[in-house]
Amino acid sequence: MRIETGLKLGFKDVMIRPKRSTLSSRSQVTLDRNFTFLHSKYKWNGIPIMAANMDTVGTFEMAKELAKHKIFTAIHKHYSLQEWKEFMESISDEMTDYFSVSTGTGSADSEKLAIIMKEHPQIKFICIDVANGYSEHFVNFVKKARKLYPTKVIMAGNVVTGEMVEELLLAGADIIKVGIGPGSVCTTRVKTGVGYPQLSAIIECADAAHGLGGQIVSDGGCKIPGDIAKAFGGGADFVMLGGMLAGHTESGGKTIEINGEKYKQFYGMSSETAMNKHVGGVADYRASEGKTVEVRYRGAVENTVQDFLGSLRSTCTYVGASKLKELTKRTTFIRVQEQHNEVFSK
Repeated sequence: MRIETGLKLGFKDVMIRPKRSTLSSRSQVTLDRNFTFLHSKYKWNGIPIMAANMDTVGTFEMAKELAKHKIFTAIHKHYSLQEWKEFMESISDEMTDYFSVSTGTGSADSEKLAIIMKEHPQIKFICIDVANGYSEHFVNFVKKARKLYPTKVIMAGNVVTGEMVEELLLAGADIIKVGIGPGSVCTTRVKTGVGYPQLSAIIECADAAHGLGGQIVSDGGCKIPGDIAKAFGGGADFVMLGGMLAGHTESGGKTIEINGEKYKQFYGMSSETAMNKHVGGVADYRASEGKTVEVRYRGAVENTVQDFLGSLRSTCTYVGASKLKELTKRTTFIRVQEQHNEVFSK
């Protein structure tokens, strides 16, 4: 046993210090990024925000809508082969830059992924997603995937420390998913005591990834638009959103009416709800590590997208970053005890 006493921070612990700027309008800020990925060598352009691969967020409908803004969707792994066929027939080739097919590491997952990739070779991105990216089995799966799909962009995770980022990049991943326990419907930290404050995880993992020429996606922990800016300021190349994109027309989950108000169900992918739906219940050797909530219906996702993109442009003007790429170079975090005045908060 050992104790690390170094400071570890989450989004709530900091704010971004403003700096002098020559920008006169938010309209002068460019949010597009250009990346050439480490192993696939694929060149990508877009706004590096991702919808999470949860079946209440990462839907085909969400992917179609977000792609209009050049925003990415990690499509959840529970669609059938027929549903994938119908989706692929309904989109243009240009849209394939803005979604990934997701997979676990089981044999059934591998077989299903192989069929999807064979039937739809125009798909460019694969998301290999497990809750615990520290296992040797996971690393070996990434190595195998790189050999099977040498030209595809592989996103893999989740991890929260630099040495594991390096191992997964060396194993063949292009983008590493960073985050254990910060999600709004994740209970891993409560059930297991395991986790890592998200901002510190981003800073450490981005440093490790960039040293090898890879990228990271901050997965989880964003409650408000300002948290997206803090994630980018900390060095994240992409930011993945779950709860912030839940509850919309394009989101998955049942629609429920409570006291005359419409809500949509939102749950973690390790929750009892998800496991009952997809794998016949919670296995007797494990516990649920997610919760199920009802999110007030929020209408079309378009309005939410405009809100967080406008907020991100505003962050950039406060620190004088004309491009999103410049934000981390111009970010100074200050430690705080409170974020905002809550006198009129509900």
